[in-house]
Amino acid sequence: MRAALHGDRVRVRVVRLDKKGRPEGRIVDIEERRPRPLIGRLLFEGGVWLVAPEDKRVTQDILIPKGGVAQARPGQVVAVELTEPPALYAQPVGRITEVLGDIDDPGLEIEIAVRKYEVPHEFSAAAVAQAAKLPEQIRAVDLKGRVDLRDVPLVTIDGEDARDFDDAVYCEPFRHGRGKKAVDAFRLLVAIADVSHYVKPSEALDVDAFDRCTSVYFPRRVIPMLPEKLSNGLCSLNPEVDRLCMVCDMVIDASGQTLAYQFYPAVMRSKARLTYTEVAAILVNTRGPEAQRRQDLVPHLLNLHAVYASLLGARDRRGAVDFDTPETQIICDDNGRIERIVPRTRNEAHRLIEEAMLAANVCAAEFLRDAEHATLFRVHEGPTAQKRTTLQAALRSLGVSHVLPDPLRPSDLQALAKGTRERPDHQQIHTLLLRSMQQAIYSPHNGGHFGLAYEAYAHFTSPIRRYPDLLTHRAIKAVLSGKSYALGKGESALAWWEQAGLRCSANERRADEASRDVEAWLKCRFMRDRLGEDYLGQVTAVTPFGLFVQLESLYVEGLVHITELGGEYFRFDEARQELRGERTGVRYGLGARMHVQVSRVDLDGRRIEFRLYREQESGRPAGKAAKGIGGKLPSSDAREQLRAVQEDERKLKRQRAERANAVKAARTDSARKQARGEAPRKGGAKKRR
Repeated sequence: MRAALHGDRVRVRVVRLDKKGRPEGRIVDIEERRPRPLIGRLLFEGGVWLVAPEDKRVTQDILIPKGGVAQARPGQVVAVELTEPPALYAQPVGRITEVLGDIDDPGLEIEIAVRKYEVPHEFSAAAVAQAAKLPEQIRAVDLKGRVDLRDVPLVTIDGEDARDFDDAVYCEPFRHGRGKKAVDAFRLLVAIADVSHYVKPSEALDVDAFDRCTSVYFPRRVIPMLPEKLSNGLCSLNPEVDRLCMVCDMVIDASGQTLAYQFYPAVMRSKARLTYTEVAAILVNTRGPEAQRRQDLVPHLLNLHAVYASLLGARDRRGAVDFDTPETQIICDDNGRIERIVPRTRNEAHRLIEEAMLAANVCAAEFLRDAEHATLFRVHEGPTAQKRTTLQAALRSLGVSHVLPDPLRPSDLQALAKGTRERPDHQQIHTLLLRSMQQAIYSPHNGGHFGLAYEAYAHFTSPIRRYPDLLTHRAIKAVLSGKSYALGKGESALAWWEQAGLRCSANERRADEASRDVEAWLKCRFMRDRLGEDYLGQVTAVTPFGLFVQLESLYVEGLVHITELGGEYFRFDEARQELRGERTGVRYGLGARMHVQVSRVDLDGRRIEFRLYREQESGRPAGKAAKGIGGKLPSSDAREQLRAVQEDERKLKRQRAERANAVKAARTDSARKQARGEAPRKGGAKKRR
């Protein structure tokens, strides 16, 4: 690897298989060097300028000639373009092309992440020019062939900080069928922003959107898939303005089954921009102040809640998984620093919108599947046999004797989640269940959605921020007009969809990694001011090298390295997901409660490290509560057990030492007597029983 860097395209020859049967290779040629610059911190050491890469996958520092520093100062974060690639016995050489700023500058972590993960963050000149030519409002020519829904009280329901509104909903009671066969049902309308009307295939806006595939969300900043004129303006379903939309018009009965549906292009006018908090308050109290302000919409919201209850019942009968895993939200101040980290709560309004969107997505998948038209399905496969075995062993280590059948069904995991919901360690159990699942991908081959228990599922409801949804809209429009939408020319049309699925899946993971990187940076900077402080936490993951512990009061996770657990050898039990001391037998497993102290924060490596809290080292009076915990500090079972075992061990050592000294003294006395010619007494000393 000395001559190659992360991101290079190389040719490899397989030379052997390792003990686990994995192929090992040797790089024989470098086909292509990474085209994008590296990000790192500028250092001046021993009279030499260096850049230490931010991405730890790049293991070599870059030498910078004196003329390539470009006014940057030591310690600043810079972008480097390689002028000489690394060789077998030479470091890479580069020049600084951009100075991002000092390490503590607000927003620097986002600038680093978008370059580190190669997230496109600037639109091309052609895309900007095309967006500028679009009209500010819809025109009369845009209404041709559309259903007029401007008199229907559609509303958007989003978070308080949302800026782009791509979905609106409306529900009313509906009598389905004729005569005696008619049944009471609901008519649910899900209207989605018609992005495909403005973003045409192969045009500049489409090329940039396909390059991104998704919007990327950071604390206090969003890198959108589409220019702001579209994402927050022309396509966004803002209140009291006419907007083009694609509608999924569904009839749903009291049991939550979709009896009929249809898709059509329409024009709408949102009657209100509602928030989750506001709608939840209205549903709880229809005579409260929130309801008084929205009196004309309250009946429609109650209809939405009624159809949501039906869909929720169908979800339970279907056996879709619904794990109770904690989610957090980072609250930043005006300088971009973490002010606090709070649990993210989901109320009835969140779930209402979620179920409505799921229903529309299922209809989109079934519509294209039945029409035999290519599309990108959202595919989620069940746990592998290995993950199922690992999950079973981990559950047993937590005292859960539930037997997982083979093959595993979504209803099996959901039944297990429900059965353990009242346990104090239910969050650890539900986290284990979540980790046993595979990652969902986009694919033209319909494999169903295991987690949601759907035979076919596609993304339709967020074309402003997800490219697969835009492709779904184009495919539906093509079917409605009796045509076919192809991504590329040639006989291998399916191959084009496969490549699109791979790209969308990879860019989705890239966006998630960039977001996690920024959150990790912010949390490290947040904890840097808390070095030496102690907190209570719970073990969230066990590895051969230590324990990951999440602090209960701050919702920050860090590593307790195995060397911090005591002076003995700890063996990792993968089946039980625990570390066990060979000498003392003390165990650390999932869900264990620990009292830890912040010992180290590595901002560059995005690592927070803890150690076991020791009262005598802190100088704090005994009995004082840990940070964020009121009252007397609860004792940890693992720590108490370890102390008892260690005390017994010390007593045993003292006894062994005393016996050894007595034996040594006796031998010395015997040797002295022999030296003086004194024979030992016949028969020897009488043994003690």
